[in-house]
Amino acid sequence: MTGPADAGPRPIASPCTGICRMDAATGWCIGCGRTLDEIARWGATTPADRDAVMEQLPARMTALSRDGYL
Repeated sequence: MTGPADAGPRPIASPCTGICRMDAATGWCIGCGRTLDEIARWGATTPADRDAVMEQLPARMTALSRDGYL
């Protein structure tokens, strides 16, 4: 019998929008707001680390928009 526990690992949610360009002034991706380090470790890091990064992204994206980077 198979069930949800047998479905295998769930995919890791990502904030990636497919607009992958780094802003030189901030070091943030203009599509998702992450740094290169955050992007590189995303698949291998802990859920707590991903949650911490996700909490920062709205403010980063607001700053990029406010400063005319978007």
